[in-house]
Amino acid sequence: MHVLITGGAGFLGSHLSDRFLSEGHEVTVLDNLITGNYQNIAHHVGNPRFQFVKHDVTLHIHVPFKVDAVLHFASPASPKDFPAIPIPILKVNSLGTHNALGLALAHGARFLLASTSEVYGDPLVHPQPESYWGNVNPIGVRGVYDESKRFAEAITMAYRRSHGLDTRIVRIFNTYGPRMRIDDGRVIPNFVSQALRGEALTIYGDGSQTRSFCFVSNEVDGFYRLLMSDEPGPVNIGNTRETSMLELATLVNEIIGNQAGIVYRPLPKDDPKVRRPDISKARAALGWEPTIDLEQGLERTIAWFRTQMNLE
Repeated sequence: MHVLITGGAGFLGSHLSDRFLSEGHEVTVLDNLITGNYQNIAHHVGNPRFQFVKHDVTLHIHVPFKVDAVLHFASPASPKDFPAIPIPILKVNSLGTHNALGLALAHGARFLLASTSEVYGDPLVHPQPESYWGNVNPIGVRGVYDESKRFAEAITMAYRRSHGLDTRIVRIFNTYGPRMRIDDGRVIPNFVSQALRGEALTIYGDGSQTRSFCFVSNEVDGFYRLLMSDEPGPVNIGNTRETSMLELATLVNEIIGNQAGIVYRPLPKDDPKVRRPDISKARAALGWEPTIDLEQGLERTIAWFRTQMNLE
C-alpha cells in the first residue's frame, strides 16, 4: 500500500510512519510542522519508500501519485495548545478533515480518522464505551479541540454514508513514549522533565483525577489493526489501567530518584476528572489490547527524555 499520513512528523504520526514502513508499505508524510518535528522522521530520509511534503492540510491537498489509504493525524493535541493556537486547531480538524476526506474520495482510498477520548469530555459514564455521547463544554477553552474532533467524526460518517467512502474512526486515549515534546504540556512530559531537573512535580487539583496511559507502540498497533480490519468504528484504543495523577507523580519520582516531592496548583477549568476506555470492541474486532505496562513504558520514555535533555 501507499499510505499518506497527515501530521506524520508529530508524536503519533511519526511512530505510525515507522510501523507502515516496517511492514513494507510506502509512506508519504504531510505536515506543516506547527507542532510536529522533522527530526521525528529524519531517520527515513533516503528511504525510497518514504517522502515528506511540508503542507498545511487546511489548504487543498493534491498528490500526483496513487494513494491507497489516508490517515488523518494532523492536529495539535496538548492542553497548552488549546488557548495558544485555538483557530489552527479548529481549522485542521474541520477544513483539514474535509480536505483529507476529499483526497481519499478522489483516490478511492481507505480513510482513518484520529479522533480522541476528549469527545467524551468530563464523562458522566465510566469507563467510557464508544456508545457514550460525551459531556463536553463547547464554549470552554478545551472546546476548540473537543468539538472540532466531534465535528471530524461527523463529517467522516457523512462521507461514509453519502459517498460510500471506506472509513475508520479511532478514539485515542492518553498515549506516551519517545518523541513527545519536552514542553508538550501533557502530564507525563511535565512530570518527567521536572523530575529529571530535580524539581518538585506539579499536580493540578488534589491529584485524585485519573487517566489511562498507553505506550505508543501498543497504541500504533491498534491503529494499524483498525485500518487493516473491516471495523469502521469508532473504536477506543487505550489502556484500561486507570492511574491517578498522585500515583503517577509518585511513580515517576521513584523511577528517576527525584527527592523534590510534589507541589499542588489549582485544577484548570473543564479538566476531566476521570478517563478510562472500555476496549471490548477493540478486543473483539481487532484482537487488540495493550501489552506494555506503565512502569516499563515510563522507563523507556524517561531514557529518551534523558537523551533529549543531555542527561545521559
